Amino acid sequence: QTVGSYKERGNASWYGKKFHGQRTSIGDTYDMYGMTAAHPTLPVPSYARVTNLANGKTVIVRVNDRGPFLHDRIIDLSYAAAHKLGYVNHGSAEVEVESIAVNGNAPLAAAVTTPLVKAESVAAETVMPVMPPDVAGKVYLQLGAFKEKQGAESFLSKMRAELGDTGKDIILLRQSGLNRIQLGPYANSEEARSAANTLAGRLGFKPFVSQH
Repeated sequence: QTVGSYKERGNASWYGKKFHGQRTSIGDTYDMYGMTAAHPTLPVPSYARVTNLANGKTVIVRVNDRGPFLHDRIIDLSYAAAHKLGYVNHGSAEVEVESIAVNGNAPLAAAVTTPLVKAESVAAETVMPVMPPDVAGKVYLQLGAFKEKQGAESFLSKMRAELGDTGKDIILLRQSGLNRIQLGPYANSEEARSAANTLAGRLGFKPFVSQH
């Protein structure tokens, strides 16, 4: 395993019995005793190393869900992962999250920050994406990236419900093997960055600018 391109420090929370047995955003059955996590922007599924900065304990988790949607949390761990890190009884802990590659392959997280060069629509069976006739040269905000189409469609529905009042299109694009949910277009990068700052408090994570 090698360290990926994503690294961030912040507060981690955990979720347990209330969600045990429910479906994650990619269709997995959530198991509170499994080593999994929810993250707002890392591709799903992917893997991450999480370190409790207070005691140095480390776990590796499979990111298979979206969340947390609170501005002061950067990751939601399963009960088992939080227990191994020693903060179940505290509710949250300051951690460092690193994306990792498995078997030497390039980390999926690296694809999240790769600017889009060419995009193609993804045919959706249950959710039809709003696809502008031409995205070339336009500026969007990326809300998330998924390896599995099912997870992307689920997140697309959530974002349409959450951000339907923005007056912007929320589109589903496929590029470099990932299904990307994006909001836009914006007149320029400056306008997009301003919108990202505004949306950060509302979504619990900050979208990043994607220039097509």
